[in-house]
Amino acid sequence: MESEQGEPGTVRPGGRTARVRAAVLRAAGDALAEHGFAGLDLADVARRAEVGRTTVYRRWGTVTGLVADLLVDMAEQSLPRTETGTLLGDLKANARLVRRTLADPRQGALFKAVIAAAVCEPRTAEALHRFYETRVEEWAPCVRQAVERGELPAGTDAHEVIRAVSAPLYYRLLTSGLPLDEAAADRAAEAAAAAARAGAYVREG
Repeated sequence: MESEQGEPGTVRPGGRTARVRAAVLRAAGDALAEHGFAGLDLADVARRAEVGRTTVYRRWGTVTGLVADLLVDMAEQSLPRTETGTLLGDLKANARLVRRTLADPRQGALFKAVIAAAVCEPRTAEALHRFYETRVEEWAPCVRQAVERGELPAGTDAHEVIRAVSAPLYYRLLTSGLPLDEAAADRAAEAAAAAARAGAYVREG
């Protein structure tokens, strides 16, 4: 998703360029999950991906540039939203997707590493914010549709409802050490749906 001269995310590569990018990003994800952001090294990523160091340094330049592009790719590869015809059904589908991702040993470790890096790396933080905005925007229509069906009050902030679904799951991942099971996902969806129906996410003014 980047040109060799430009910032990551500017040009969609094809052919060999796409294969190299896929291999490097897969290797970067593996390294992040294993060693965290502090242990991420461009030369190690090049070795894992079986590509030349020069290619990696020229195209991504820095560890933060590589992580930013990894997040772009993860947003693009995420599954599209599910439409069940009801607000609760849609929110449960969203919550279960988030749960599966965070409970996965590789993906969960990867997200922990990126979130930790975002605390002190502005470029990583910006990329992480873009990743979540992309995912929230993907699922926001299910809330707008619920408003149109009369399930939710007019003026409900669709983005805030979607954020409310995943927030308890991230909290559980990062703070509690408790298992991320499907029951936790369903509770998060049910709580967000109940609050939305009660008008908690209606925008003021």
